[in-house]
Parts: sequence; structure tokens; C-alpha cells
Amino acid sequence: MTFSIVGRDPATGDLGIAVQSKFLAVGAVVPWARAGAGAIATQSWANTAYGPDGLNLLANGASAEEALARLTSADADPSQRQVGIVDTQGRSATYTGPGCYPWAGGIAGPNFAAQGNILVGAETVAALAETFQSATGPLWHRLVAALAAGQRAGGDSRGQQSAALLVVRAKGGYGGFNDRLLDLRVDDHPQPIAELARLVDLFELYFLKPTSDDYLPIDAALATELQQLLTRSGDYSGPLTGAYDAATYAALERYGARENLEERLLHDPNDLRLDRIVLTFMRQHIR
Repeated sequence: MTFSIVGRDPATGDLGIAVQSKFLAVGAVVPWARAGAGAIATQSWANTAYGPDGLNLLANGASAEEALARLTSADADPSQRQVGIVDTQGRSATYTGPGCYPWAGGIAGPNFAAQGNILVGAETVAALAETFQSATGPLWHRLVAALAAGQRAGGDSRGQQSAALLVVRAKGGYGGFNDRLLDLRVDDHPQPIAELARLVDLFELYFLKPTSDDYLPIDAALATELQQLLTRSGDYSGPLTGAYDAATYAALERYGARENLEERLLHDPNDLRLDRIVLTFMRQHIR
């Protein structure tokens, strides 16, 4: 009733899992990952101990194959388990017990492990693997693209209900205090993969740091537009001077704080640049 893709980005070292299931809140069961250790999907009558125990094995130097062998050998009944593992070196392993409900199986290769059970057919897992390997962009885009491809290829034979995405990076969490770069869950939804993709877009809006290419110079025309927008939002009450002055800066800071855009603002009144994504957001949301 579940299909998943476990992956690693060799360029960044990011590790993650994307999963969909006809099961409530699959994100609370299947995905496990730790920066510096690896990523694990445990499903099909999931033994959730495979998550923390497997990550401890990987953190202590076991390869994906070694960790899988030790997890299944210690399990009193591994016949209905299904597991995918990728370690920090991109070594991978997938396991489907003989008692898993058909169709069930997996494919593993460098930097990925794809698996599923109670599927329409093998095409779902093939689509997961092929799409992950051919997709470009950050790891979370590749994982979600693979999940969507798996669904288009047939997916879970019982339908859809929940989906989740977990991506870890050392100090990648909010404020740098943990490794959870993305931890997004759709617990109950008629189109959970599409909803997960929407949440990824929001993550990128609110938390992804702008690059130098994202910035626009705040010239007189843009300063005037900002003053107009911020007047309509109720954050600016001064004249339309076309100058990015202290009052305009303070108004933008107020607006950004209310709309959770702090990560995309520069917080420096002397830096005359604005993230183009913030400007687009303002144009779309301020009426």
C-alpha cells in the first residue's frame, strides 16, 4: 500500500525520502534520516525500529547492505517487511520480504533505493527509479518528481491518501539547530502528491535563502511601487517619494515579519536590493 524513493544528492550530501500511501499519516511511519548517517524507508507492516536502529548502524560505519542484513536478521518476522536504505557514500539497498502483498519489489542503484508494495505493477517502481536518476535540481525536487512519476505509472492499487517528504542536511534545520531541512507531511488528502508539491513551493518561498541572481536593485520606480504596495497593505502611510528611506524600509520589515518572509529580506536599510520573489509575492497578495 506504499511506494517510496530514498535518495542522496552527491553534490550536496543531502539525504531524503519521499513516500505516498493509501494509509493515514504515512510520514509518521516510513521516513527516517539523519545527516552523517543515511536515509531509510521502512514500510509494509513496517517495523519502525528499523529507522532509529538502522541509522545508528549507518552512523557507526555500516554500509547500506550491512545495515539491511543486520536489521532483517534481528527481526523475528521479516517476511512482510519492505525497506530501502541509502548511506552517506551513496551505497544503497532495498529489501522486499516474500510475504509482502503483490505487486511488491524494489530497485536500488547509486544514490537511490526505490520500493513499493500493493502496487498496480512493477511500472511504478521503475518510474520512481528512472525519474530520480534523470531529474535535475535540488534533492527535494527530484524526490517529489519521482513520486509523481510513480503515481502516473499506476501507484498504489488501493489509491492515494497521504504523502511525506523528509530531507536532512547538517545544520540544515530552522536556525541551524538540527538537520531537518524539509519535513513536510500531507496526512489525509485526495491528491497528496500534488499537495506535497504545493508545500514544497511554500518551503522555497519562506525558507530558501535567495541567491545573488534573485535580487533586484531598488531604484526610484521600484521604491515607488513598494510604497504603493505597502500603503495598500497598511504598513506605510507616508508620501510616494520614490526613495527607499527609513520609513519605507521599516514598512517592508513590518510586512515581511507578518507574512513570514524574514528569510528573504536583507534586514539592512543601506542595502538597496529586493528579492524578486518577495516582490512577486507582494504583487499577488496585496490588493
